[in-house]
Amino acid sequence: MKTIIEPFRVKSVEPIRMTTAVQREDILRRAHFNTFLIHAQDVIIDLLTDSGTSAMSSEQWAGIMRGDESYAGSQSFFRLQHILHELTGFSQILPTHQGRASERILFELVGGKGKVIPNNAHFDTTRANAEHSGAEAVDLAIPEAHDPRSRHPFKGNMDIAALERLIDKVGRDRIPLIMITVTNNTSGGQPVSMQNIRDVRRICDRLNIPLYLDACRFAENAWFIRQREPGFENHSPREIAKQMFELADGATISAKKDGLVNIGGLLLIRDHDLFRKACNSLILTEGYVTYGGLAGRDLDAMAQGFAEVVEPDYLSYRVRSVEYLGEKLLRAGIQIIEPPGGHAIYIDARHFAPHIPREHFPGQAVVCGLYRTGGIRACEIGSVMFGPSRRPDMELVRLAIPRRVYTQSHIDYVAEAAAALFAKRDELRGIRIVEAPDVLRHFTAKFEEM
Repeated sequence: MKTIIEPFRVKSVEPIRMTTAVQREDILRRAHFNTFLIHAQDVIIDLLTDSGTSAMSSEQWAGIMRGDESYAGSQSFFRLQHILHELTGFSQILPTHQGRASERILFELVGGKGKVIPNNAHFDTTRANAEHSGAEAVDLAIPEAHDPRSRHPFKGNMDIAALERLIDKVGRDRIPLIMITVTNNTSGGQPVSMQNIRDVRRICDRLNIPLYLDACRFAENAWFIRQREPGFENHSPREIAKQMFELADGATISAKKDGLVNIGGLLLIRDHDLFRKACNSLILTEGYVTYGGLAGRDLDAMAQGFAEVVEPDYLSYRVRSVEYLGEKLLRAGIQIIEPPGGHAIYIDARHFAPHIPREHFPGQAVVCGLYRTGGIRACEIGSVMFGPSRRPDMELVRLAIPRRVYTQSHIDYVAEAAAALFAKRDELRGIRIVEAPDVLRHFTAKFEEM
């Protein structure tokens, strides 16, 4: 069948406030041309992020009612621990309030001045937490990752030769761990192959360097491996996910992505001594080791979410529905990162608005144009997010699709609005920064149009 159907029924609805073009112009200006500063009620289709924006299932809502709110030894934690142990093979599991809390604890313990953290591509908070510790975050994506038109099946892969060169240059002792982000958010939600993880694992074994996964979207990565990597076509997503985790010494996870919950994270560590230190840090800043800053009901919902996210029917729908949006944009002449990723479509902003130079933030200009045109909230991933200290390879606009929230007609609307903006793209104007913090400036910066 050509029609994509959602593998669920809608049981509860939330109204969308429909705004006019005149209203949106005023809203955008009052938000200083930063969509993070727009009130959610003023957004028609919210594609700012897929983090914490999922719709929960009836079984997850049942878990909300079942949650054990005991301070220590909550049954909700032990349910989560059991499901995560079966899924990942890890027995030492710490809950946190979200993924960046896991990153902070990890890099606080292993980072520091003079340390170097290689990754296929750090995302914003991962890089910020690594660098906040004093370490240097280095991206080592394969060359195909920088070509929007390349159809390489695993553009999220780490460049093995570049990793070897980095280790030779800085020395093994300066590298406390190697991290692989699955899927690779910065490079367009692109997957990492099992072979690539194994290749990095071999380097780690030879040099006794721990391997960690930034596993926010591990289930989507497992689905791509099943679809694209020879030898895995008859493996279930659950089996593939477990193989990925078995190759790692630890993982940071934002459960707000493939955990299908609105809040929550995890830190998985095999090393007993490091885990003990992480427990102490967690108690100091997050909460006791069996709740980690979360309510018991959130732990229960998270446990159920990790059970549901590896179901083939869900993953088939999830990846195909994102691909559907990508296909419609390509047909409209809009260049995206090809092939479509697992959680989002990334528009090539330099192709979309070639008349706007990089120093005038073409991605942010397209983001503002999408809101003006259709009330669609998107996110720039380019010189605003990663500058000024680092010049990104691409200027992108991410349309992140919340899980189990929008129907096909919503996605059709997004495609129509993007096509309408593309038809009048010459009217887009450059953007300048008026005010911004030194770190993670895209969240709170204020802009004005040129």
